[in-house]
Amino acid sequence: MLRRVFPNFSNRTTPSFSSFSRLLSSSHSSSKNVAGPFVVPAVVDSDDEETLNPPPSSAVLSQQVIPRLLLPRVVVYDGVCHLCHRGVKWVINADRDKKIKFCCVQSKAAEPYLTACGLERKDVLRRLLFVEGLGSYSQGSTAALRVLSYLPPPYSALSILLVVPTPIRDSVYDYIANNRYKWLGKAESCLVLREKELLERFIDWEELSRK
Repeated sequence: MLRRVFPNFSNRTTPSFSSFSRLLSSSHSSSKNVAGPFVVPAVVDSDDEETLNPPPSSAVLSQQVIPRLLLPRVVVYDGVCHLCHRGVKWVINADRDKKIKFCCVQSKAAEPYLTACGLERKDVLRRLLFVEGLGSYSQGSTAALRVLSYLPPPYSALSILLVVPTPIRDSVYDYIANNRYKWLGKAESCLVLREKELLERFIDWEELSRK
């Protein structure tokens, strides 16, 4: 698994593992806005150089559970889907303030986000995932509209479509998603590798750049 620790840009004390467990067990909300990074438990080797809390020198541990900081406002999507890639490029161009970050679900870097949301890769291949913070995520049409809400006007105005009942929105979303490969095809690897100038917006850029 990719071992990464994202920089903490808040002054809050990192929550304990027990407090994280209580938070993760709570139901998720697609409207909650989280400003800073959040944590999920990650099992890493004891020789990992990028740990927040290295083990005591006197302890001999093969593995340890440490908090891993995850960034908010991350879109996890199907990186080999041409339609999805076009949508990501559109958001990157519209997002002048660089509020939104991206991650291909095929990357190992996506695993902590899936764990935090209790999802598997197959769930994201069916409907894209937008993680706004700990306990705050959405999928499908809601995720797409939540992303639009962070963009500058006039694009953010499109998020008013959230008032449309979710079953109606998701029926349209699912129809497009189920036909996306048939209409535009499927790549062998993450399409962002063909446009490496976009990689700065991807949390898995180091992993992707090694491919």
